[in-house]
Amino acid sequence: MESDVTRPLPVPKPRSFPVVGSAPGPRCGHTLTAIAGPDGDLSKARLVLFGGATALEGSSTKASESPPSPSPAASAAGIRLAGATHDVHAFDVRSGTWEKIVPLGEPPSPRAAHAAAAVGNMVVIQGGIGPAGLATEDLHVLDFTDPDRPRWHRVLVQGAGPSARYAHTLSLVANRFLVAMGGNDGKSTLGDAWALDTSEKPYQWRKITDAGEMPSPRMYATAAARGDGLLLLCGGRDAGGTPLGDAYGFARHRDGRWEWHAAPGSMPVGRYQHGAIFVGNRLHISGGAVGGGRMIEESIATVVLDTNAGQWVSRTGNASPSDSAEDWTRRCRHAVSSVGPFVFIYGGLKGSQLLDDLLVADDSNGAELTIFDPRAQPWVSWMDSMHGNAAAAHMLAKAAMEEAEAAQALTAGRAGGGMENMREMDAQINSIERAARIRESEGSPDLSLHRGMAVPGSPMATPDVRLWHRAVVVHQENSLRGLVRQLSIDQLDNEGRRVGVYEGKGEKSPLFARTVSQPGGSKGSHKRMIDELLRPRTWKAPDERQFFLSAQDIGELCDNAERLFRDDPTVLELHAPIKIFGDLHGQFGDLMRLFEEYGTPSTAGDITYIDYLFLGDYVDRGSHSLETICLLLALKIEHPRNVHLIRGNHEAHDINALFGFRLECLERLGDDAGVWVWRRINELFNYLPLAATIENKILCMHGGIGRSIHKIDQISAIQRPVTMEEGGPVLMDLLWSDPTTNDAVTGVQPSPRGPGLVTFGPDRVKEFCKNNGLQMIVRAHECVMDGFERFASGHLITLFSATNYCGTAGNAGAILVLGRDLVMVPKLIHPLPPSEPRTPDSQGNIDDEGAHMNDAWMQSINDERPPTPPRGRPHLPGSSLEYF
Repeated sequence: MESDVTRPLPVPKPRSFPVVGSAPGPRCGHTLTAIAGPDGDLSKARLVLFGGATALEGSSTKASESPPSPSPAASAAGIRLAGATHDVHAFDVRSGTWEKIVPLGEPPSPRAAHAAAAVGNMVVIQGGIGPAGLATEDLHVLDFTDPDRPRWHRVLVQGAGPSARYAHTLSLVANRFLVAMGGNDGKSTLGDAWALDTSEKPYQWRKITDAGEMPSPRMYATAAARGDGLLLLCGGRDAGGTPLGDAYGFARHRDGRWEWHAAPGSMPVGRYQHGAIFVGNRLHISGGAVGGGRMIEESIATVVLDTNAGQWVSRTGNASPSDSAEDWTRRCRHAVSSVGPFVFIYGGLKGSQLLDDLLVADDSNGAELTIFDPRAQPWVSWMDSMHGNAAAAHMLAKAAMEEAEAAQALTAGRAGGGMENMREMDAQINSIERAARIRESEGSPDLSLHRGMAVPGSPMATPDVRLWHRAVVVHQENSLRGLVRQLSIDQLDNEGRRVGVYEGKGEKSPLFARTVSQPGGSKGSHKRMIDELLRPRTWKAPDERQFFLSAQDIGELCDNAERLFRDDPTVLELHAPIKIFGDLHGQFGDLMRLFEEYGTPSTAGDITYIDYLFLGDYVDRGSHSLETICLLLALKIEHPRNVHLIRGNHEAHDINALFGFRLECLERLGDDAGVWVWRRINELFNYLPLAATIENKILCMHGGIGRSIHKIDQISAIQRPVTMEEGGPVLMDLLWSDPTTNDAVTGVQPSPRGPGLVTFGPDRVKEFCKNNGLQMIVRAHECVMDGFERFASGHLITLFSATNYCGTAGNAGAILVLGRDLVMVPKLIHPLPPSEPRTPDSQGNIDDEGAHMNDAWMQSINDERPPTPPRGRPHLPGSSLEYF
């Protein structure tokens, strides 16, 4: 039976939304493109509708206003479009109202069956067909950098590019590359693909060849880009007029290679002239034609591809009796877009009728809906139709009022010097620089999404580091572990999400496979380790404590990893996007939960588009230190340029001999082999890097800056291999020091950890950041109740990833996900509740003695050597977990 964790969510049903304002009117073959507000603010998002056909040939509606489109625009049913237009309408998402816009500049020619994509605050239009035949292949840009004065520009592109065509696709991939594919040039159906790098001038199309399993030629397909860089091409019509039901993934590797890969399975029914858009990791497909003048059946008109589960989901079997009568999505040649969790569908063609309605579907699954005004009348009416009464709308309106009151109270508290408000950092750090506005005298706008790149060869200005004001939290109960509550951060869905779409039985899609250096060869202990342990959804602690690898295998693992660490600098120089992990302390189950909920470092996960940084303390305290350190070493070998480990204070033989790691090696490998493995891994620890910088703005270390560290160069000067004794005061401060108890305690103070250790105040942090050109320090080393904690007015963050530390703390675990825009999002997991009672055996006996004995030795160590109390909370002997 399929579990709740793996079962895909149901398909949301689009429902009619009131058309208020200057409505676009009936049309098909148009485009609907979403652009966010300043700095990605979805509460100020717009949907930009451009062009389309406003009449059918022979129809009285607008038939005399424009000559009919030529024969290539004819559909399989013989319907010919007329009344092509180049007008622009904008839908304000927050208020739910339409407005007709007359931009400055010269507009494109009237057209339909064109393609459009959003690049920042701009809508790019290409191709299509109009009264005079095929539109030119030029790129036209509608620039909303100044929202009150949008302007048309024509982009100058050098060299050859996609020929004039219609019924093709245009998408922005990885927030950088415009990709045009397929369509028809008036002579034949096309199967080519072209890419334009929006960050490089002069602009130039490059044809993509030798990129794996290229899709067959097709027109009227859809191509939707997921936020993490994956493009998915679905359906279409082949040269013989047959509707297609296949799907292809398309991605760009970090080394510049493009690759296609055919997706296993297919849509429930092949279709073309349909719509497709991503909401998070779910591809929503709506409507379409199936040939012979027939529309798709309503029961399967709306389907979803859940790319996490790799499953197609339809509404068949879930439809209510009233659904068939409404027949909302049985249409073709319509336009779709999405903002946050909402899918918007406008217009289209049903039979011989042009449609002028707007449909909206909610795929939020109960998350907070903050992108619209719940008091706006169109949204109130739509919510009424969704829930049968106005209760939901009234609840949202009340919640909005309460949130506004809370914001006012927090503002007042901030003025009074309060330090608990997580929004405080936004007021203390400069806002992200906006892209330069397009000057009216320029012939081509700057399509670059990378701020500060207007002058070729100049150093790129990067945005300031910001901690996002909401955290992402996973429910702590087993039955709901798969439900992630994303609190008002829909615009950050692309951060650290999975890239791999499909994971078949026993094999993984090679779509994102990369060539990496593997000192251990193509096969070895690291491969076996990954195959055995990197199972975020299915791993559970083995009943037998015997470790499955031999001492020889672990030695090979250490040899291969040590060669990589020798080549690493003492202070790593890393770049965003990146995930940062705090202390793990042998709690391998927590590491698997973090991988399951927030992405896995594998080619079927997100390793192609985001790096992983671990801040030390991999061993001791927990009962699965061997699994933890061996898997991380194996991942380092498999992905040497994308997985990074630095050293913690427990990566030292004199410490982990006392706190559990040595005893675990002996218990699980035998005395002689266990001692040898323990010594070999500690030799490896002496080669680990000691710190890392990210974009030269963030310094990551395990402990802190203590008394002796004033410059990063002091850390870089430490020669490895190094023991704690050889490292001197700098290494001791780096791995052992802590911030003071709060921002009011300044200077350098004695540490409660013991003689010779110190704590450092917020003044030290700010001075260190200023002297080294940094904006933030991220460190681990201390258990914090929420998994992360701010210090020094947000200039330092303490991160801890193991939950319920030592079985008594009751703390959450967290990671930090740093995006390309240097916005840092905390992502949390809570402690799991106590395990369910064990299942009786065939004689009805319940034997839990083995499980108790497995961890009894570790519990005795923790009792003899209690952990440091969670930061900011007094240690209460005998305290237990609270499960909310």
